[in-house]
Amino acid sequence: MLQSFVHYGIHFGLPLAIAILFYKKYWIKAYCIMILGILIDLDHLLANPIFDPIRCSINFHPLHSYYAIAVYLLLLIPKKTRLLGLGLVIHIIADTADCGLM
Repeated sequence: MLQSFVHYGIHFGLPLAIAILFYKKYWIKAYCIMILGILIDLDHLLANPIFDPIRCSINFHPLHSYYAIAVYLLLLIPKKTRLLGLGLVIHIIADTADCGLM
């Protein structure tokens, strides 16, 4: 229960807090862009089984690999890609917390 609360709290709560605090004028747009980071979970469809509650996503799935994470961090630098980069990095933070709570 705690694991799910922390995982989904980070996935949805942290982007909301960042959007409200740092993107006040267009926080809804900023929030929606950051939430798009959840789409990297589509790489779970490549795994067998698709969902395994005791599997850590980090460095298992292609879009959760260390190479992909490096790209997500680079997306934080340009202003045009920063929100998407934030969403992706927040997703990785949520999955890392999930792995730590397993």
